[in-house]
Amino acid sequence: MVTLESVRQQLTHVLHLRETPHRTAMAFALGVFIAFAPHYLFHTASVVFCAWAFRLNFLALFLGSLINNPWTLIPILAASLYTGMLLMGASSSATIEWDQMRVDNIFDMLSPYLIPFLVGACALAIVGSLIAYPVMRWVITRYRGLKNS
Repeated sequence: MVTLESVRQQLTHVLHLRETPHRTAMAFALGVFIAFAPHYLFHTASVVFCAWAFRLNFLALFLGSLINNPWTLIPILAASLYTGMLLMGASSSATIEWDQMRVDNIFDMLSPYLIPFLVGACALAIVGSLIAYPVMRWVITRYRGLKNS
C-alpha cells in the first residue's frame, strides 16, 4: 500500500542519491515527460526502458512519472484535450452524445478529439518536464547543501 510516509521516504532517498543533481533532476524531468505523454498503458514500460537505455536512476524516473496517477488522470486528460484544442484553434462546440455511443461508432464520435488531445498531451509533456528539471535540481542542491552544512 502506498502511503504518504512511503512516498516521503522514497523522495528522501532520491535526494540522497550519489548522482549529480543534474542527472537526478534529468531523470525526474523525463519521468514527468512520460507522465504527460499520450501513450497510456505504456508509461511504466517507458520508465523501465529509459532507465535502462540512458542509465538514469529508476527511482527518480518513476517518481516523476507518478504525477500521472488515479487521482490526477482525469485532470491531465482534460488539460491535454483543452490545451490541444487551444493550440490548434479547434472549436469546442462539438459535443459527444454519450447516450448514442456504441462500440461500432465510438471511433467516429471521438475522432475529432484525437489529434487535439495528442497535440495537447505532447505540449504539456514538454512544458511539464521543462519546469520539473530546474525545480528538482534546485530542491536537490538546496537539500544537500542544508544537510552538509
